[in-house]
Amino acid sequence: MQSRNLLVVLIITLLLIPNSLAGNTVAGEDVNPTANDVPFSILERTSPSVDGATWSLSIVMNDDAHDNGTTFEITTQVCTNDGVCDPPVPMDATVDGKNHSVSVTPPSDHTYVNWRVKAIYSDDNYTNYPNGDWYKTWSSCYFQQDSGWGGADFDGEECQVGENTPGFGLAIGVTSVAMAVAFTRRD
Repeated sequence: MQSRNLLVVLIITLLLIPNSLAGNTVAGEDVNPTANDVPFSILERTSPSVDGATWSLSIVMNDDAHDNGTTFEITTQVCTNDGVCDPPVPMDATVDGKNHSVSVTPPSDHTYVNWRVKAIYSDDNYTNYPNGDWYKTWSSCYFQQDSGWGGADFDGEECQVGENTPGFGLAIGVTSVAMAVAFTRRD
């Protein structure tokens, strides 16, 4: 019976993780690298990201990183208004000299696009930028639990780019787990 309780707690925790990953970010404010802390700079980035439209990112490697044989791996992750994040996806970047470009098309109910850069050095060591977190490009219409709806495409009542029900998937998941616990305890 204790293993069932542990499983229920684990499932609930996993459902709530995407909401806690937001950390100290401010809803609607993109999270960008600080120029002096990374071996690249943003050449071009779509901001805000728009439901169903291509989001693009182009970065340029600095001279030191390029000269010492460093390579970049760019990973993206899309999070939706119901609090669920897709698994991170290493992208196939288009590389032109020092320029690296990727693109992704977010779904119709996304909150933001997360992205990070893995710098792989010639000795096979690497550094993630940012370390343990994500850079973030917010959607033109998003829902954030602590602040509610926002974005350029939110008109005060609804998103102009599509309709959705925030938190609905999470509510169904928690209710399902609670019902499973209740029925299991009857045995």
